[in-house]
Amino acid sequence: MDLQTFMQERKKLVEDALFTHIAKIDAPPVLLDSMRYSISAGGKRLRPLLVLATLKSYGKSEQIGVPVACAIEMIHTYSLIHDDLPSMDNDDYRRGKPTNHKVFGEDMAILAGDALLTYSFEIMQQLLNEGVEPIKVVTLIKELAKAAGPTGMVGGQVADMEGEGKKLSLQELEYIHRNKTGKLLGFSIISGAILAGASEEEIATLELFTDHLGLAFQIRDDILDIEGEVEKIGKPVGSDTLNDKVTYPALLTMEGAKGKLAFHIEEAKRLLSQLPLEADLLNQLCDHIARRDH
Repeated sequence: MDLQTFMQERKKLVEDALFTHIAKIDAPPVLLDSMRYSISAGGKRLRPLLVLATLKSYGKSEQIGVPVACAIEMIHTYSLIHDDLPSMDNDDYRRGKPTNHKVFGEDMAILAGDALLTYSFEIMQQLLNEGVEPIKVVTLIKELAKAAGPTGMVGGQVADMEGEGKKLSLQELEYIHRNKTGKLLGFSIISGAILAGASEEEIATLELFTDHLGLAFQIRDDILDIEGEVEKIGKPVGSDTLNDKVTYPALLTMEGAKGKLAFHIEEAKRLLSQLPLEADLLNQLCDHIARRDH
């Protein structure tokens, strides 16, 4: 299937489901407006698309993955809201729009992030309505919590903050991004594989695949922070340098960073070729991550 067609169609599917979920919440209108503001801010919806692409690659119904896709996107959105706060990266713009706290204030931005995080786990129970076995639902909830929590995204964010202004090794930089970015992105694929009934051996291979894909995603992000266009990336270029963060181009040079990106994409594709699935769509997604311009 053509990747652009897949992304356009599945993106609409996920966004419709996200707005439907928020519309069902009985909560103060200002909180819902704040949640909806950041959910509707655009973005690639890459993580939800990876869930659905993995299910499709295994020849399974994509519909069963929609609750997981929505939960992951809500957690990703909450992390962006909090990441933009003055106490964190202090960003004024996200995807070309004023950041949540610039519109709703810091207090409401924090609470909107909290609400998206906690509501995501409520959404996960809807997997039962899709006929997913309870033991799989529990496993997925546990793995999502690990990917988003102190041993995953939150832990990576802490390491990222503590690394500001310091000289980091490549190993230390990879630790940050394996956790801050890679764990949640990786869960997107692993969750699809679990729902598809993949074997333990296949999931182990996919975990190696997602490790390379997550690092490739972050390297490309660092490259775009220098070479990207403001209109496409939706925020000022050079923000990482301004925040005194160590990046792959700063550590490896731009040429070295691009070489490292190519290596991780090549390894990801090699691992994908070992799996008993239709890999074309996931291969196209690898290329998309390597070449994306925002």
